[in-house]
Amino acid sequence: MKARPACLLFLSALLCASGCRRSDDLPSSELSGTEESEDSSSGDSLPADSGEDTGPIDTDPDPDPNAASTFGPVDYTRISNGEGGMDADIENGDRFGRDHDSIGDVDGDGVVDLIFGARSDDDGAEDAGAVYILFMNADGTVESNQKISALHGGFTDELEARNYFGYGVAGIGDYDGDSVPDVAVSAPNGAVPVLYILHLNRDGTIKSMVRTEDVIAQGLSAVGDIDQDGRIDLVAADPNGAGGGQAHLLFFGADSTLKSDETVTFGGGMGGFGGSLAAGDSFGGRESALLGDLDQDGTQELAIGAFLSDGGHGAIWIVSLDSETHQVVDERKIAPGLDGFDEDIPLDTNPNGTVGGQFGHALVGAGDLNGDGVPDLITSANQYNNGVGYVIYLNPDKSVKTFTRLDEHEGGFELDLDTNERFGRSMSLVDDQRTEGQICLLYTSDAADE
Repeated sequence: MKARPACLLFLSALLCASGCRRSDDLPSSELSGTEESEDSSSGDSLPADSGEDTGPIDTDPDPDPNAASTFGPVDYTRISNGEGGMDADIENGDRFGRDHDSIGDVDGDGVVDLIFGARSDDDGAEDAGAVYILFMNADGTVESNQKISALHGGFTDELEARNYFGYGVAGIGDYDGDSVPDVAVSAPNGAVPVLYILHLNRDGTIKSMVRTEDVIAQGLSAVGDIDQDGRIDLVAADPNGAGGGQAHLLFFGADSTLKSDETVTFGGGMGGFGGSLAAGDSFGGRESALLGDLDQDGTQELAIGAFLSDGGHGAIWIVSLDSETHQVVDERKIAPGLDGFDEDIPLDTNPNGTVGGQFGHALVGAGDLNGDGVPDLITSANQYNNGVGYVIYLNPDKSVKTFTRLDEHEGGFELDLDTNERFGRSMSLVDDQRTEGQICLLYTSDAADE
């Protein structure tokens, strides 16, 4: 029996936020929502219109198209093994949902599909790992799923014990030009860490794959086409890297191979990063998020988590990237009690032996949620109480303008969370129908050690 159970009670929630209300008509205490992504792999729409009805939100039925939009809660759909259409042989400890992402419309039915990692699945060997392609219904439930592992889905490479295949997953759009979205999957543990680009068939099995060695990714984030070559780029999380952790910006060629000479590594004294990191900060985190150009100076801002900073309080670094070299030209740290984030996150010892609320564990670039012209950010402190999400409204200088909480008590979704559930352990965009007044976000939880 493994130490950690799977996500048994609240595996995920598709959190929908409907907008088209003027920002000056909505009190700041009501602001909550999800994201706009730079990732073009999102594909067609997945409205999450089922689940618990939390009541009306006073959406204007005939909005002014020139008015700024803000976003508030609508409802959510709950998915777990045996619930919400999810039917798979998932065992306690598989770590299903450790990472996830939307991947576009794989099966061609007009609905966005998802990828979930299960890095401690035992197919082939103990903790060898697996991923699941989830084919979704338009109501936010699962229609069917396809497992990819050493034993399933057409995977032809060899996985060994504790390779943790599926530790990081990301939707990367159509890399091989066959009109079917593809995915990236990491297996970061073992003698040789590996990153896979998996070209998919319509049924979610593997058509072909490209294997790249010596890429550590304890989390993968699709961050849009930063180098403007027509392919989605990735950030690989390396929180145990030298100097307090690292994040690696990865670019790929037309044949899906890594352009290793163009990789940019951010960390202490690397990639232009000048921030102060300490050993154990876990910079690089589990996720990163491209925010866009906050101050309209021509540089893109990237948010990078450092969830064990300051003894476990956690932090987020927002870095500005040079448009040509992609090196850091400026950075700012957001942490509890710093730069406008006036939140007291305790340093309690957690059931898994770690310390602190771990702010910045998950990150999503949210676009402009409050209509002030500045992109915003959604994050979490997944070890704070039962897990707390934060919608953070940013200023052009990267500081926090204001923020709201999203948990079982606040945010408007009336969530029923279990003790130590770690709500917000990972987050990703499902769908952005912003022009139609709706955006959807996928949260996953992780039950505590038992």
